[in-house]
Amino acid sequence: MKSEAETRKKLIDKKLLAAGWDVNIFTQVAKEFNISVPFLDGVLEPGTPYEGHQYSDYVLLGRDGKPLAVVEAKKSSKDPAIGREQAKQYCYNIQKQYGGKLPFCFYTNGLEIYFWNLENYPPRKVVGFPTRDDLERLQYIRDNRKPLSEELINTKIAGRDYQIRAIRAVMEGIEKKQRKFLLVMATGTGKTRTCIALVDALMRAGYVERVLFLVDRIALREQGLSAFKEHLPNEPRWPKVGEKLIAKDRRIYISTYPTMLNIIRGENNNLSPHFFDLIVIDESHRSIYNTYGEVLDYFEAIKLGLTATPTAIIDHNTFGLFNCEDGLPTFAYTYEEAVTNNPPYLCNFEVMKIQTKFQDEGISKRTISLEDQMRLILEGKEVEEINFEGTELEKTVINKGTNALIVKEFMEESIKDVNGVLPGKAIFFCSSKSHARRIEQIFDSLYPEYNGELAKVLISDDPRVYGKGGLLDQFTNNDMPRIALSVDMLDTGIDVREIVNLVFAKPVYSYTKFWQMIGRGTRLLELDKIKPWCTEKKKFLILDCWDNFEYFKLNPKGKETKSQIPLPVRFVGIRLDKIEKAMELGSNLVVEKEIIKFREQIQELPKNSVVIKESATDLKKVEDDNFWTTITHEKIEFLRSAVKPLFRTVSQSDFKAMRFQKDLLEASLAKLANELEKFEVLKDNIVELIRELPLSVNIVAKEELVIKLAQTDQYWLNATDETFDQLAEKLSPLMKYRDNNVLPHGPAKFDFTDSLKTKEMVEFGPEHEAVSVTKYREMVEKLILELTESNPILQKMKAGKEITEVEVQQLAALLHDEHPNITEGLLKKVYKNRKAKFIQFIKHILGLEILESFPETVNKAFDKFIQTHTNLSTRQLDFLKLLKEFILEKETIQKRDLIESPFTVLHPQGIRGLFTPSEINQILEMTKKVAS
Repeated sequence: MKSEAETRKKLIDKKLLAAGWDVNIFTQVAKEFNISVPFLDGVLEPGTPYEGHQYSDYVLLGRDGKPLAVVEAKKSSKDPAIGREQAKQYCYNIQKQYGGKLPFCFYTNGLEIYFWNLENYPPRKVVGFPTRDDLERLQYIRDNRKPLSEELINTKIAGRDYQIRAIRAVMEGIEKKQRKFLLVMATGTGKTRTCIALVDALMRAGYVERVLFLVDRIALREQGLSAFKEHLPNEPRWPKVGEKLIAKDRRIYISTYPTMLNIIRGENNNLSPHFFDLIVIDESHRSIYNTYGEVLDYFEAIKLGLTATPTAIIDHNTFGLFNCEDGLPTFAYTYEEAVTNNPPYLCNFEVMKIQTKFQDEGISKRTISLEDQMRLILEGKEVEEINFEGTELEKTVINKGTNALIVKEFMEESIKDVNGVLPGKAIFFCSSKSHARRIEQIFDSLYPEYNGELAKVLISDDPRVYGKGGLLDQFTNNDMPRIALSVDMLDTGIDVREIVNLVFAKPVYSYTKFWQMIGRGTRLLELDKIKPWCTEKKKFLILDCWDNFEYFKLNPKGKETKSQIPLPVRFVGIRLDKIEKAMELGSNLVVEKEIIKFREQIQELPKNSVVIKESATDLKKVEDDNFWTTITHEKIEFLRSAVKPLFRTVSQSDFKAMRFQKDLLEASLAKLANELEKFEVLKDNIVELIRELPLSVNIVAKEELVIKLAQTDQYWLNATDETFDQLAEKLSPLMKYRDNNVLPHGPAKFDFTDSLKTKEMVEFGPEHEAVSVTKYREMVEKLILELTESNPILQKMKAGKEITEVEVQQLAALLHDEHPNITEGLLKKVYKNRKAKFIQFIKHILGLEILESFPETVNKAFDKFIQTHTNLSTRQLDFLKLLKEFILEKETIQKRDLIESPFTVLHPQGIRGLFTPSEINQILEMTKKVAS
């Protein structure tokens, strides 16, 4: 734009109107707003008509007619930051002149908009202007919010010590003006509850009014809606059942990433970038951002990432997204911490490795049984032709016998229900939908007595899965089905506490996904919601049929995945390469032709995409015809770095046609560059694609002449650059018909008898070293329960009668004779209770007395203290955590210890530097009770 006036008229006025501000309605927008400012010292009268006055380009007015915001405009060729201080002065001078509230500050050149919430946050680039409702809400929040340090946390929603520490860490960060946070919490430790308790505290404190909770699947959206309904029943939620259109009168919004992306990209998008105050990104990792980062970039809100991925595995970019240093999220709580807590917060697991002969040695004449070989010969098939590696199972070869063997082993080894007949709830992680269907058929065939109800396939694109009474609801709340056969759908996020069996029926290469899958079994039962098919859960079993645990021992981070470049980006990249090569060769006609096509592609970029809007300055350059008058290598590099990446936003396109056009363009570049060998390879691939076009389809048959010519050598020998263009024009729209003509060969299918090669328990998990202690307890408890049937002293105790000291000694001697390692000293160590006497351990085993271990006593005391002091800071909570660990290790504490190391690490004065005298007395009273 040549002038500021032109920029305002053609760009800024339109963007204001998009947010509901009509510059022609004086009750909404005041243009050239007159601001009185004091004269300089010594000046009594204005020397000019403008002295003592400032004129703001726009002032946005509230419903009460008072200024809500200042917008300072600069022409589009200028850096908008030039208007930053000017806009700030206007805001403060308006406040001085009219009194009242400080207006919000905006400055823009029409292409880029910056929002400055003065005295609260530094300026930030935003996608668009806020609506009047937005500004009035933001102003109310700014003026009425309460200190978060004084806000209590609802421990009925999230009352565990680590949950309180996580919430407090975020709240303290918000008070320090931070806007991005990352919580790393193991699956099953209550990320959603923690988030809901945080939302509750922020809403009560007046920091947020609207929250967006983003998930990656519909099932997780339903689960999230249910959780918010349970814990914040009075907060209106979106969507209601059957609701498709976005509503603006709710407080809690739960959406899948694709749904929200479609809303903000839609032509009728009526959601302002300032609509939400907090956005929660469930399972935050780089791949989500790569695909749906546009949603996060669009909204101007505090952002909270949640993930269960172990800190050591989270990539550098994910930490960067949330302004965290590598390896240092806002807060972290690991699976190991949860399992080893006393009492545990998560369930531990055992791993059984199952491997069949075919999986290990492959399918060939050497491994196929003689009986099966005879059957093949009778069917007229060649045994020698069958040769598959074990890793090809469920890919290029399918063997029913292998799947049947895995099912049988599962039914034998799985953790059963209380009756010991049927397996407890289980998930089979299958490699494909067809694999899941085959497993389902095997269950139905081998166990027909369950009438097809034992195992069911649950896949995301099956509408029968969702809603009340759907397959997922049946699996969660009914006795049947017992087994869910999942293809990705149940790998993450689904919360079914009764799951006691997981079957890895496929190889997994992502460590993140591997732990998410394990997380399906880690949740403990809720004692007030016990279901008849799962009355207890001490551990869960993982049947690993593909050596996944061994793989991750050798490859702790899994397989390195390369980020895939989207097809539209590769396509324009090749076009830029061709333009540059044509420039080098002096082929000006090719340069001009490809530039025209490149500019046409730019015009087709989605205008409503946030990515495109944020790149308005760069796109403005290439829209100017003068940019293309003289094309240079520097300009090509600019196009590669600034424009080419924007094509990742292209989604509404015929990708089969585009892929064919890309292949043709790449071949034309190879021919232009005289790379003959490369050209031959690319040409042969193109000919193969053309050969597969079905002439039986009328629209394809119209191009029969071109299709047949393009399959001859002479055609390509005489091919010019125009030849490639003609093929692209005529045949690329037909590529969508090609698949209809390709006969799907599919994998080879057999039903050979497979045999078990390996079945063994695998050492894996944080509690493996405690197995000997567990076995000792089991041995003691089993022995005492057996002796109770015949021993009169134990029978007397069981009947509730008191026994004499002599009888106690007799009983101790008897147990020592039965097993010399049963001593009071060892029992104290094993049951972690140094105060209990020998007879108390016996009563505990007989169920006559509840004997709390020392760690349980300490943990309960500290949990109770934290739950009644939810306004403690993170440093105070860290001190209590350190104190608890100290007491658990030393089993004692002296008052002087609290002002010495390690407590002086958190404050030079130890406890005195962090707590008030009253709080110190309460802490000392608590420690005296547990560690005296």
